Amino acid sequence: MADDFHKPTQYSGDKFDTFEGGEDPAQIMRVAHDTAHALVNRARETDDPAVLERLVAYTDAHGIDSIAELWARASPRSLPGALWRIYLLRVVIRQDPAGTAFLFQRGTEVLATIDAAVAGAQAPTGPEEITQLADQILRGLFRGDFGVALDRAAAFCRILSAGCSNEADTAELTSPDRATELTTRADRFTITAEELTACARLYRSDSLE
Repeated sequence: MADDFHKPTQYSGDKFDTFEGGEDPAQIMRVAHDTAHALVNRARETDDPAVLERLVAYTDAHGIDSIAELWARASPRSLPGALWRIYLLRVVIRQDPAGTAFLFQRGTEVLATIDAAVAGAQAPTGPEEITQLADQILRGLFRGDFGVALDRAAAFCRILSAGCSNEADTAELTSPDRATELTTRADRFTITAEELTACARLYRSDSLE
């Protein structure tokens, strides 16, 4: 899809898409990969906690636009593609922490997997906890095990997908439009979870470019 993004851009839960444009695709990919690697290397090489916090909170000060221009068109199974999805997920959460927390909590109640433990959220998960979790996952890309951070993000998306699906079933009779919206969001979160899981596998095989 093609959108013109201007700060402050408001994203709904289904905005896990790439952008289209007329630039040279090869140049776009080179810039995406170079900047993604530079960002991760800078974060991992510095001992200054203030630098790390500025990177985590970058979109709070600058919006999602510049990151979108750099990484949104990268392959979902690449370093810039993974960074884009996690930054975007953080933006979506911070725009509606209460709604996201509700869907997350519902997902943990209906999903019979270990995803809640993998994601690492506090229970019960309220707006403050869900916001903190988003920051923890992004921070984990720059500190600690990169693959684990990707796994946590994937588990987070699977839980949100389950919560959206459950709420869609509840809303189907009384609010069919809402049910359709939630079903679409569930599908998007499922796809994103699959992409992040693939990135984690690539990382562990030294193949995440």
